Amino acid sequence: MSNLRQFIRKHGWSYLFILPSMTTFTVFVLFPVVWSFVISFQKYSIAHGGTWVNPIYANYIQAFTYLDGIFVTAIRNTLLYTVFTVTTNIFVGLILASLIQPLSHRLRTFFRAAYYLPAVTSAIIVGMTWAYIFNGQWGFANYLLRLVGLEPMRWLSDPDIALGSVTLSAMLTIPATAVVLYSAAMGSIPAEFYEAAELDGASGFRKWWHITVPLIQSTTLYLVVLYTIASFEVFERIYIMVPSGVGNSTQTIVTQIYNNGFKDFNFGVASAQAFVLFVIVASIAVFQFRFLRSDVEY
Repeated sequence: MSNLRQFIRKHGWSYLFILPSMTTFTVFVLFPVVWSFVISFQKYSIAHGGTWVNPIYANYIQAFTYLDGIFVTAIRNTLLYTVFTVTTNIFVGLILASLIQPLSHRLRTFFRAAYYLPAVTSAIIVGMTWAYIFNGQWGFANYLLRLVGLEPMRWLSDPDIALGSVTLSAMLTIPATAVVLYSAAMGSIPAEFYEAAELDGASGFRKWWHITVPLIQSTTLYLVVLYTIASFEVFERIYIMVPSGVGNSTQTIVTQIYNNGFKDFNFGVASAQAFVLFVIVASIAVFQFRFLRSDVEY
């Protein structure tokens, strides 16, 4: 008991300062997550509460078999979207950051701010803009096709290309976070490394490939994990650009969770699918940390 009093006397003020943040986290994050996990084993109704299903994992089975296994299609669509968008975001962010790094301090600041603008723009506005661009009748994309003598395309209404159109819109959006973080990471690399490489006669590309890219690997890991999580949680872009869904061709994991939870009010299955999403993302993150982790220090 005396040890507890000494601990409170010594560290009590520290815990008092973080109490508001911990309370907010507990009420609005931790409790909903735990309650959602409980609901994933129940047949839940807002009016009547929940009753445990039998067998206890029935909601998880139904999550994959509901509506002829549409959730499996949603997982496949989400994986395709993630692979293309994450790869493009990392590559484009790295190239743009490398191009602005040799510029003066003022120009670097200008371009960082300019490239970061998409990150502070509402995702709804971005989705609406791309929906106008890919409009089948008077969209800008079809206008460009007509200029070169090609037939217009049903970008967002053809089930064969609808998901590709949404993915393309994400790939053509500047990866603001990647540009800023890569630029900051490159700026922290000691100039002595490049000077030594110049003395050995290394070209600009070889300095970039053998010095810059390896020394920013920790930033690459962070961005890959960050963009992977964001891609698996894609919802606003799908919901705004293809609200009808174009059959099952544009269904993703989160749109399925939304449909089950807030359209069909099947909260148990929706919660089970949410935790399947958590397991998938966590497994991929562990894999990424295993193969991209770097202990380089400078």
